[in-house]
Amino acid sequence: MFYLGIDSGTQSSKAIVLDLASGKIVASAQAGYDLIKGLKPGHMEQDPQVWVNAVNKCVTASVKQLKAKAKDIKGIGVSGQQHGLVALDAKDNVVRPAKLWCDTSTQAQCAEMAHEFGGQPGIIHLAGNAMLPGYTIPKLLWMKQKEPKNFAKTKSILLPHDYLNFWLTGVKRMEYGDASGMGILNVRTREWCYEICDFIDPRVREMLPELGSSNAVHGTLRPELAKKWGLGADVIVSAGGGDNMMGAIGTGNIKPGVVTASFGTSGTLYGVSATPVIDGQGEVAAFCDSTDQWLPLVCTMNVTVVTEQVRKMFGWDHKKLEAAVKSVPAGADGLLMLPYLNGERTPSLPNGTGVIHGARMTNLTPAHLARAAMEGATLGLAYGLKRFRDLGMAPKEIRLTGGGSNSPVWRQIAADAFNAQVVTLTTSEGAALGAAIQAAYAQQGGKQSYEKLCKHLVRLDEKTRAKPDKKRAALYAEQLSKQTELTARLAQTGLL
Repeated sequence: MFYLGIDSGTQSSKAIVLDLASGKIVASAQAGYDLIKGLKPGHMEQDPQVWVNAVNKCVTASVKQLKAKAKDIKGIGVSGQQHGLVALDAKDNVVRPAKLWCDTSTQAQCAEMAHEFGGQPGIIHLAGNAMLPGYTIPKLLWMKQKEPKNFAKTKSILLPHDYLNFWLTGVKRMEYGDASGMGILNVRTREWCYEICDFIDPRVREMLPELGSSNAVHGTLRPELAKKWGLGADVIVSAGGGDNMMGAIGTGNIKPGVVTASFGTSGTLYGVSATPVIDGQGEVAAFCDSTDQWLPLVCTMNVTVVTEQVRKMFGWDHKKLEAAVKSVPAGADGLLMLPYLNGERTPSLPNGTGVIHGARMTNLTPAHLARAAMEGATLGLAYGLKRFRDLGMAPKEIRLTGGGSNSPVWRQIAADAFNAQVVTLTTSEGAALGAAIQAAYAQQGGKQSYEKLCKHLVRLDEKTRAKPDKKRAALYAEQLSKQTELTARLAQTGLL
C-alpha cells in the first residue's frame, strides 16, 4: 500500500509517495512559488490558489511516476505552513490573500488583545500561549479594523493545511495541532477560548469549523480529483497538521526524550510531551501535536538566513563557508553576533536588528564573522532548549533537519551548544514523510501505533551523529549567558 504525503510551505510544495511495506519513497515532486510582491514592510501574503495549483502539479507528477501502481495509494496526508489566515465567503470563495505566519503587521492588534485581558499573562492564563504577531487570530482582528468590507464578507476561516484538506475533500474541519497555533485554542482543554473570540467579534464563533482529534480521518478524496489523478474511489485524507507537527511525526519525535531542531531559513525546536507544557514567560509555544499529545515549541527567525548573508557577502560557495568556519576555534576568539537580521520571535523582538560584539584587530576577519554568525544562530535555538529544560523536559537526542543540518561543522557546533547528541535523518522531507505516516495511521484505524510506524519508516543517518565535547559545551554555555544578557540590556535601552 502507498500513502501520499504533501508538504505545502511558504516557498514551495512537495509530495512524496511512501511504500508502507518497504519504507521507501517511491515517487516525489516539487513546485515552487513566491509571496505577493510590493506589499508594505511587515506584510507577507500569498494567494491560496497558488498552493492548490502547486499541490495539483506535485500530485500529478508523483502519480505519473507510479504509472499503474497509483491505484495502490490508500491515503493522503497534508502538512501546511502554520498560522496563515484563509478567509472564505458564503460561497467558500477566498475573500483576500492569506496573511502568513511571517507577517508581522499585527503587532498593534496583539497589544490590544493583551491589554484587554490583563497583559500577556492574562492571555496565557486563558489559552496557554502569549498572543504573538505570527498567530492567526490577530490577523482576523487586523482585517476587521483595516478591511471591514472583507471582514463582513467572511463566513468561515481556515488554516493553510485546512484549506487544502477542504479542496481535497469538501470538508471543513480543524485538528488540535495546527489549531493550537491560532491563539484562541485553550491548549489545556483543547477547546476554543470564546472570551478571546468574542472580544474580536461575536461572529467569530460562527466562523470556526468543527474541531476534533488529529488522529481522525478528515474525509474521502473528492471523486473528481480521484478520477483526474487516476486514484481509487476510497482514498482517505487524514487530519493533517502544521509543518512542525508533521515534522515531529516524520522525525520519529512521537514520545518524550526526542527533540527536533530545524535549521532552515528560520529555526524551530520542538519535542513531544504527554501533558501540556505552559511557559509563564510566553517564550515556549504551548502547542498541541498532531497525534493528540502536546508539542512545546520555540521558533527563531534567523538561522541559515544569517549564514547565507555572510556567505554571499564574501562571494563564497558552501564549501568555502564550511572551511572558513572550521578554521576558527569555538567562540570565534571572542567575536559574538546577535543574529536578529529579520527581527526575532524568541526572544520577542519583532523590530530587532543584528549586532556584532567583541570585535578586535585579531578577530575581525571573514572567517571569524562566519563562525560568529553560525554560533549566534545556533545559540538562539540553544536558548530555547534551555527553556525546555527549565520547564521540565529532558531531551536525550536532537534530530536535525533543514539545510543547515547538511554541514558537518554546524552539526558539531549544535551538539556542543545543545550539550546533547545530534543526528540527521536519511530523508530531508520530514514534514511530507510525517503526513504520509499520519495518513497510514488514519487509514488503518490506528491498528499500527505511531511508535511502530516510525520505528519502521523513520531512519536515522548514523554517520552524521555528533557528540558534545565537555570543554566546548561549557564555553557555549558561557557564551549563551553572554548573548542572553547582551540582548536583554540592549532591548531594555531601546538600542536593539
